[in-house]
Amino acid sequence: MAAPETTAVADGPPDSRADAGSRLGDGVTAPSRSIAPLLLRLHFYAGILIAPFLVVAAVTGLAFTLTPTLDRLVYADEFFTDGSGQRRPLAEQVAAASAARPDGTVAAVILPDGNDANTRVVFNVEGLGENQITVYVDPYTARVTGSLETWFGETPLQTWFDDLHRNLHLGDVGRHYSELAASWLWVVALGGLVLWLRRQRGRRKKVRGTLLPDLAARKGVRRTRGWHAATGVWLTVGLLILAATGLTWSRYAGGNFGAVLDHFDKGRPAVSTDATAAGGGGHHDAAGGAATEVDLSVLDTVVGTARAAGLDGHIEISVPAAPGGAWTVIQDDMLWPVHYDSVAVDAGGTTVTDRVNYSEWPVLAKLSKLGVLAHMGLLFGIANQIVLAAFAIGLLCVIFWGYRMWWQRRPTRADRARPFGVAPARAAWQQLPSWAIVVGVPAVLAIGYAMPVLGVSLVVFLAIDLAVGTARKRRVGRIAPVSPAVDSHAYTRAPST
Repeated sequence: MAAPETTAVADGPPDSRADAGSRLGDGVTAPSRSIAPLLLRLHFYAGILIAPFLVVAAVTGLAFTLTPTLDRLVYADEFFTDGSGQRRPLAEQVAAASAARPDGTVAAVILPDGNDANTRVVFNVEGLGENQITVYVDPYTARVTGSLETWFGETPLQTWFDDLHRNLHLGDVGRHYSELAASWLWVVALGGLVLWLRRQRGRRKKVRGTLLPDLAARKGVRRTRGWHAATGVWLTVGLLILAATGLTWSRYAGGNFGAVLDHFDKGRPAVSTDATAAGGGGHHDAAGGAATEVDLSVLDTVVGTARAAGLDGHIEISVPAAPGGAWTVIQDDMLWPVHYDSVAVDAGGTTVTDRVNYSEWPVLAKLSKLGVLAHMGLLFGIANQIVLAAFAIGLLCVIFWGYRMWWQRRPTRADRARPFGVAPARAAWQQLPSWAIVVGVPAVLAIGYAMPVLGVSLVVFLAIDLAVGTARKRRVGRIAPVSPAVDSHAYTRAPST
């Protein structure tokens, strides 16, 4: 156990003294203009107040990354076949599925890639809302192996963990938690990165000190900070991607993002069909909501035409919304490199009437699609899931070390003992350089408008901080002035344990 380390601070931990200022004489110090004190205070409070939400998001996200593997175990009978030889006609397979679900209307047929996977026939069923029924058919025997209620292609197991991660099974109210976490994650990550890089300026072995913790540091807050910051540096890019992709389907920020895509016509393009509807296939992506009059016997011809047009591997065929409408066939290959070419095939199934290649998608639409796939652990298969699990565990470690630093900085002197460390100095905004105010205020207003949950929570934090500060001043009353060169809140750090 190391000896206690006594350090003097000015209303906060030593980090808040990163920019000490210049001497004016007579022991008076003028604070230098810097964004560091404000970043430190923001990082400190955001870390403490938002970290619980990030913990929940990381734990539930870690659980969700396991669902593809769990699906293969739990639903093996539905997903896979031991059959071999000649495949039965697709129309026959769909007829078998329809016999098993006479209460449903065929919306889509999914042909997974691989010889061991069953065909999936997706039905719209009245009363299920966004949910659908997926019937699994052995392609070699046309035997129905099972059926599941699915949501945008997700199994019940995936849907349960997805809801847990997105809204804690609390519906729209619960979605606020995940949007709050995603809205602040990038702020905490970037703020911590800037603070750590500033701390490394002018130091020997700067690159090594930035990327690796100082294992030679004495046990205590310095060693903990090294692990906290160095791990955060390695996680920063991934955390920014997770925050951005999480926000794209959030309730408020996601809605604004979608509006921007629509305004600039940068959303995902779709093939043109003679009849369109808002229904969809297995993933609710393409035109669907099929009518019973559509001739399903031409399915094999449709698939043959799409294959001849270059759509190989995993494909999804959406049934026309009305007789005479075009079939929509979409590649749905989520492994890298992704394949999302799509074609429209005429009602008879013999002619391609329209085509949209993935290479023609707008850049924003591509980035959004790839980001969502990566966020869900689908882009690179098992490799993507391992990376996501590593980021989730790394984030939990960074949060643990952050709270540990807060505890290690607690004052232990008899007359100032506290259970936790004191916050960085107040009024940090007064030390901002003029350029930061000119640029920062409009930027914060714009970001708060685009991300309302971030904006509202920031206003709430400021209001609480102002109320606490005002109450503290009234309680303390007038105190004798202290020279700025003398620390006003000296404390003794706790012994390292």
